[in-house]
Amino acid sequence: MFEIKSSDLAARIGKIHTNSGSFETPTLLPVLHPVNQLIDTEIIKNMGFEAVMTNSYITWQKYGTDLADMDIHSIVEFNGPIMTDSGGYQILEYGKVDVEEIEIARFQENIKSDLCNILDKPTSLKDDWKDARNSVLKTLDSCENTLNNIEHKSAWMGPIQGGKFLDLVEFSAKRINGMNFDMYTLGSPTEIMESYDYRLLAKMIITAKKNISAEKPFHLFGLGHPAPLSMAVALGCDTFDSASYILYAKHGRYFTENGTRNIDELEYLPCICEICKKYSVREIRSMEKIEKTKTIGIHNLWALWKEIMCTRQAIKEGRLWEFVGTRARTHPKMWDAFKYLSENLESINNFQSRFKSKGMFLSSVPDNKRPELYIYQTKMMELFNQFVNQKVIIIPVTRNRPLFYDKKLQSILEKYKNNAIIGYIIPPFGFVPYQLTDIYPISHYEISETMKYDNVQIDAMLDLLMRQFKTLDPESISFIKDSKLNQKIINFVIRILKPNIIIEKETNIYTSLDELLQKN
Repeated sequence: MFEIKSSDLAARIGKIHTNSGSFETPTLLPVLHPVNQLIDTEIIKNMGFEAVMTNSYITWQKYGTDLADMDIHSIVEFNGPIMTDSGGYQILEYGKVDVEEIEIARFQENIKSDLCNILDKPTSLKDDWKDARNSVLKTLDSCENTLNNIEHKSAWMGPIQGGKFLDLVEFSAKRINGMNFDMYTLGSPTEIMESYDYRLLAKMIITAKKNISAEKPFHLFGLGHPAPLSMAVALGCDTFDSASYILYAKHGRYFTENGTRNIDELEYLPCICEICKKYSVREIRSMEKIEKTKTIGIHNLWALWKEIMCTRQAIKEGRLWEFVGTRARTHPKMWDAFKYLSENLESINNFQSRFKSKGMFLSSVPDNKRPELYIYQTKMMELFNQFVNQKVIIIPVTRNRPLFYDKKLQSILEKYKNNAIIGYIIPPFGFVPYQLTDIYPISHYEISETMKYDNVQIDAMLDLLMRQFKTLDPESISFIKDSKLNQKIINFVIRILKPNIIIEKETNIYTSLDELLQKN
C-alpha cells in the first residue's frame, strides 16, 4: 500500500496506493462537505490535490441507505482516492452520534471509500487521565469489533488516542500496532493546534511513531495551516486533512506561510497565486459573503499546496531541517517544538540519510544538534574506541576545503609515516581526524560566525571534546594553537586536556608539524 521513495529526518516522500488510484505523500487532503461544498472539486483537483477527505457520517445522515447505486466519489464529484471520517469529530464536539460503529463502518465500504476510519472515541484536551484512558479503551474495543465485522474491501486506518497523556498515547499505539490496520492515525490534535501547543503535538507524534510500524503511512487529523505542516512532516506524518481552508475563509482569514491574517487588516496580498494576481485587497473586501469566502478559500488552498510542494522539495534536497527551522521562527510556540525536536533526535534518526548531495547550513543553535551531526558524533565515538592510547596531534584548520586535499600536509604525512592521530578541532564537530575530512558532513557544511562563537554551542563542544578524549585516552597530546578557535576552547585544551607539547606560534603550520613528527 505504501511505497517510500525519499526520506529526510522522519519525513518520507512516498506513494499510497488505493482502490481509486495512487497519491504522493506528504500531502494534505482537503475536506469536502458531502452536502454543501462551496469550492468546486474540479478546482481543487486542478491545483494538484490528488486525494480528498469527506465525512461519511454527514453523508449517512443525508442519504441513509438510499445510496445503493451510488458511491462517495459521485457524491462529492471527485474521481481520485477519498478518505472518509466516521463521525469521531462530531463525538468530540457534541458527545455522541446516532449511528453504531459497525453500521458506519459497513456504510463506508459500501460507498467505496478508499481509506476508512473507525468510529472512535476521541480524547479531548479537557479530559483528565481517567477520562482519557476511557476514550483509549473504548476506541480499542471499537477497533476490534469493527475489524471483525467488515469485509475489508477498503483500506482501514487505526486511530491512536490518549491526547496530552503520553503514557496513554504509547499504550494506544502499541495496541493499534498489533491490529490488522493498513494505516495509522493520530487522533484529537485539533484542540491542541487551536491552542498553538506545537510542543505537545510534537511529543504526541514522536510517542506514537516510536510504537508503530514505520512501513505504514501515518495520518494526522485536522492539521490545516501552512506554518506547522513541515514540522509535522519532519516528525513523520505522511498525510493530513483539514477543512480549515474554508472554515477560516468564512471569517475572512487569509493564509500566509508566516501565519494567518484577516483580510480586513491587509494592505497588500503577499502571494502570487491566481487569486492574488486577479484581485486586490479592496476587491476581495467588497465581495458578497459567499463569493468572498470562496475566493479566500481558494487562496488558502493554494497556500497549502505551495507548502506541500516546498516541503517535498526540501526532503528531496536533504534540506528539511533548514526549511523547518525557517518556519519555526514564525511563532514562539513553533520554535519550542523545533527545540524539542532537536532534543529528541534518536526518535527520527532511523530515517535519516547518512550521506547527502547538499551541504549543511549551520546558522544558530539548535543547528548544532541536527541529525547529521548527531549521527556523525555517534559514529566517531564508536571509531575512537578502536584507537585508544595513541599519540594525538591537534593542528590548526588550513584554508583548503576539503582539508583532506591539502597537498603540503599530505607530503609531510607521507614523509614520516607516523602512527599519531592528526586532526583538527572543528566546531561543532569536535575533534576530527585528518583522514575523515573529505567525507560527509565534514566536507560539506557552512557555519555562521555567530554560531561558531555562540556560548551554548561552545559549551556543547567542550562536553563533546571531553567525551571524545576520554574515549581516546591518548598516550600524549601535542597542540599547535589555532588563533581562530574560541578562547574558551583553547583554554579547555590547555587546562583540561593538558597537552604534553604546546606550540604557541602558527606562522607556518607545516613547519611546526614537520618538527613534531621528526621528534616522534
